[in-house]
Amino acid sequence: MLVGVPAEIKDNENRIAMVPGGVAQLVERGHTVLVQKDGGNGSGFPDDAFREKGAEMVAEAAEIFQRADMIVKVKEPQPVEVAMIRERQIVFTYFHFAASEELTRGMLETGATCVAYETIEDKNGHLPLLTPMSEVAGRMASQVGAYYLQKPEGGRGVMLGGVPGVPYSDVVIIGGGVVGTQAAWIAAGLGARVTIMDVDLDRLRYLDDVMPANVTTLHSNPDSVRGACRRADLLIGAVLIEGAKAPILVPRSYLKEMKDGAVIVDVAVDQGGCIETTKPTTHSDPTYVVDGVLHYCVANMPGAVPRTSTYALTNATIPYAVHLADHGVTAAILEDRGFALGINAMGGQVTYPAVAEAFGLDHVPIETVLRG
Repeated sequence: MLVGVPAEIKDNENRIAMVPGGVAQLVERGHTVLVQKDGGNGSGFPDDAFREKGAEMVAEAAEIFQRADMIVKVKEPQPVEVAMIRERQIVFTYFHFAASEELTRGMLETGATCVAYETIEDKNGHLPLLTPMSEVAGRMASQVGAYYLQKPEGGRGVMLGGVPGVPYSDVVIIGGGVVGTQAAWIAAGLGARVTIMDVDLDRLRYLDDVMPANVTTLHSNPDSVRGACRRADLLIGAVLIEGAKAPILVPRSYLKEMKDGAVIVDVAVDQGGCIETTKPTTHSDPTYVVDGVLHYCVANMPGAVPRTSTYALTNATIPYAVHLADHGVTAAILEDRGFALGINAMGGQVTYPAVAEAFGLDHVPIETVLRG
């Protein structure tokens, strides 16, 4: 198979979807890999590193999209990329379709096979290709929140951990999954008073057992969320519903009761956000203020630490990319039900139920598409 790895073009997205070692694995198995020139520079991988492993370096993305059977990316295709995608071409990347009707409809029009990292499941029902970036984003959420709480950045002017004789800051994390857990570890390590909220009592019991003493758990409901927002210096949105739009758990009315200069970091922005006032921002223009509360809603947070993120992501994705190249998408679907869940669209039809529901589109099971 001819595999294409274009440079990422989203604002300040410095990751690349394949490291030189991944190129080597594919080339050794008889595949051809096209990598866009300078695409790995932001992650610390010069062109020579790819060339030495057998990649063909290509100057323009258009040539990669024109020639490749499979496109491997990090972030969702941008409009200029959607325009270059061909019917039946495999596109393997993070899509987060439920957050963008424009992207969903655009990719359906291409007729491409859209394989979404974020909905592939392993044999235990986990999300192996989403987890690494959730770990990075969760840890970054507390770091970023601590930074923007500084007065020159628009925050309240408080340290998360305080100092002796000064009260600790309050960090509230809505969602006790991978993002929330990682955010809690970092915030707790900085000395903050941390509250993790979730609706899953079993998950809260687990977190109560493993977290340090300055982390408490709280069942999430509208009343408890509202009370937590009132006392939060830093509020982190860490909610995930697989492949679906995130529910709004913090309406704007709650913001009016928050502290002036409090900070919100909504990691759920990729899926639309769990706070009503969330809107996607970029690394170039990351924050805005609503009702006196500073919002940080960058939709590709891990792109700010591309060296770490590229290794973490490709450790998980390359085995799947190799399997796809070796066997093709149809065989991969039939062999692995967990992989089949990653097919969000194929042949112009939506094959993932939550995406269809988000925009009132018809859902066609992947088995039906394959038979057609």
